[in-house]
Amino acid sequence: MTTPVVGKERTLGFSQPEPPRQLRAPRTSLKVRNALIGWTFILPNFLGFAVLTLTPVITLFYMSLTDWNIFGTAEWVGFDNFTRLVGDKSFHTALGNTFYYAALHIPITIVVSLSLALLLNQKLRGAAFFRTVAFFPYITSIVAVAVVWNMLFSPEFGPINQFLGLFVDGELPGWTVSKDWAMPAVIIVGTWKDMGYYMLLFLAGLQTVPGELHEAARIDGASSWQRFWNVTLPCLRPTMFFVTVMVTIQSFKVFDLILVMTDGGPGQATLVLSQYIYQKGFEQFEFGYASAVAVVLFFICILVTVVQFLYNKRRDA
Repeated sequence: MTTPVVGKERTLGFSQPEPPRQLRAPRTSLKVRNALIGWTFILPNFLGFAVLTLTPVITLFYMSLTDWNIFGTAEWVGFDNFTRLVGDKSFHTALGNTFYYAALHIPITIVVSLSLALLLNQKLRGAAFFRTVAFFPYITSIVAVAVVWNMLFSPEFGPINQFLGLFVDGELPGWTVSKDWAMPAVIIVGTWKDMGYYMLLFLAGLQTVPGELHEAARIDGASSWQRFWNVTLPCLRPTMFFVTVMVTIQSFKVFDLILVMTDGGPGQATLVLSQYIYQKGFEQFEFGYASAVAVVLFFICILVTVVQFLYNKRRDA
C-alpha cells in the first residue's frame, strides 16, 4: 500500500490552496488615521477651550502690561502696573481680606460638608429629603440668598441678634454693618451656600469605602472615632484632595456673594481681590491695572493648587 505524500502543501494526497495574503496598511498611515480620529474627538472641546479660556488668558497678560481705558488705544507701560501694586493700600487690604476669607472658609466648609455627608450616609428615614434640603442653597439665586441673610443679620430687627439677646447681656454683633463682624457674616453665608455641593462629593466618596473594613475594625473593638480616623479618612483621601482644591480656588475667587451682600463694606472690611478687579475695570475703567491685579490672583490660585498637588503626591509616595 502506498503512503500518501504529506507536506506543507499536500495532505492525504490532496493539495491545499495557499491562504490569501492579507494586505497590511503602512504603519505611518495607520498612525495618521488614529491621530485624526483622536483629534476629531478632542477638537470641539479644544476649540472651546482656546476661544473661551486660552485666548482671554493670553489677552489678560498682554493687557496687564498696558494702560487702557477701553475708549482709546492701549499704551504699552511694561511692568508699571505691577510696580503700582506695591504702594496700593487698597490692593493690600483686598489681598489680606482674600486670605482672611479663604483661611476660614476652606476648613469650615470642609468640616461641615464632611459632617453632613457622614450623617446623611447613615440609613435614616428621610435621608434623601435632607440631602436635597442641604443641596438646595447651592442652586439658589445669590441675590435672594444675600437679601434674606442681610435681613437675618440686621443688628436691630434680625432674628439672629434677637436670639443671641436671650443669652448675651452686652453689645450684640453688628454683622454686615460692623467692620469686625462683616467678614465672619459673609463666611457663614458662604459656608451655608456651598456645603451642600461638597456634601454630595463626600457622599460619593463614602460609597467607595468598603464595608468589610468597618466590620473588621468593629470586630477588633475599634470605636466610632477610631473607625473614622483609621478607615474612613484614608479611603476618602482622593475625594478630600479634590474637594480641598475646588473649595480653595472658589474661596480665592469669591466675588458675587460679597458684591451683593456687603459690596466690599463697611469701608473696605470685606473688599477682596475679585471685587477690586471689578471696581478698577468696570467702574473706574482702568483695564490695564485691573488686569495686573487679575494676574496676581491667577498666580495665587496656581501656586496654592501646585502646593496642594505636591503635598498630596508626597503623601502618596
